[in-house]
Amino acid sequence: MADILFLAHRVPFPPDRGDRIRAHHLLKALARLAPVHVGCFAESAAERTGEAALAALAASHCIAPRTKPLAVAGIEAVLAGKPVSIAAFHSRELAAWVRKAIAQHDIGAIFVFSGQMGQYVPDDFAGRVIIDLCDVDSAKFASYAANGERAWINSREARLLALEEEGLGRRADATLLISHAEAALYRSRLSAPDEVNVQVVGNGIDADYFDPAIFVPEPMLASLPGPHFVFTGQMDYRPNEQAALWAIEKLVPQLRLRYPGALLHVVGRNPTTRLMAQHGLPGVQVWGEVPDVRPFLAGADVVIAPLLIARGVQNKVLEAMAMARPVVLTPDAATGIAAQDGVHWVTSTADPQAMCAVLEPLLADPDARLRIGAAARRFVLDHHGWDAVLAALPALVGMVAKGERDAA
Repeated sequence: MADILFLAHRVPFPPDRGDRIRAHHLLKALARLAPVHVGCFAESAAERTGEAALAALAASHCIAPRTKPLAVAGIEAVLAGKPVSIAAFHSRELAAWVRKAIAQHDIGAIFVFSGQMGQYVPDDFAGRVIIDLCDVDSAKFASYAANGERAWINSREARLLALEEEGLGRRADATLLISHAEAALYRSRLSAPDEVNVQVVGNGIDADYFDPAIFVPEPMLASLPGPHFVFTGQMDYRPNEQAALWAIEKLVPQLRLRYPGALLHVVGRNPTTRLMAQHGLPGVQVWGEVPDVRPFLAGADVVIAPLLIARGVQNKVLEAMAMARPVVLTPDAATGIAAQDGVHWVTSTADPQAMCAVLEPLLADPDARLRIGAAARRFVLDHHGWDAVLAALPALVGMVAKGERDAA
């Protein structure tokens, strides 16, 4: 059996944020098929903490430093006519390691996780190429531009990144998207959609890890009357920051009129300066990075996901559902998860009055919260276990699992 080359824009250990969780489980599944050589990036020494775990799993690996300032990446991108997203992840060190890995090992397939890494696939590589775009990044930048955020820069990024995404799709044997909605969006932006093999591989969840039966609420949440609302995520990611600020500025004041003890807990690493400035306002607690998000989910009366811009499947939503918490979310945050409104979660528009109107019945009815939470966990167990989600992976890379080979 030939080896696999796996290229990712972050070290896929530990699985502690959305993109790293997906890369982590993909890598583990690929390693059950064949030896895997892993090339990836680390932005800091802290991101190298997973290197020992990576070395134990991979046949070989390279972690290239990603220290290029964004301004430098921007200049390189303008000079080359490329998206900044691509220039920011260009590394001579990693490119040389990829060439060496292909020369020294029998690489039968290259699995590219995230579009930024497609630039490392050699034009003359004859094996299978799988591109996991996850979601349509170009559409995200287009949304930013449409909202007036650095309109010229984001419009340029959206346009050039769309060309890059199409080129990758044409190059690959299969192009993966995280949901049917993202796949349809991607196809709609292609000039020749019939020439690109688009497949859907969703996101999974480790429901044994996110198990409400083994967790008690965070003590601070348990000690205060509440009600407690929790929003989780990587807080320097613009859509999460935007959602948290909307909740703090628009939703919390309305909630506090109805529930004077209401507290919003913003939980997640790297909160921006603007977010941290909100910490301590009436009804607002910005926690930043915590050792374990599960006690915060366990202590939530309701988990909220008021995303105004979202791409793909939101792990934060699946995690809360696995913890059997009632989730109130915007339609954008619900994209890609085929749950039923009013049964597995409750949706609301990004309007504070509308969201309060759906929160009030939940807060008034503990049995309804328990019922929705239990249904949410059952939904995750039935539809989003990683083994089920990644069942098509062997066929995609043209291999079978080791156990299947032994039985043949």
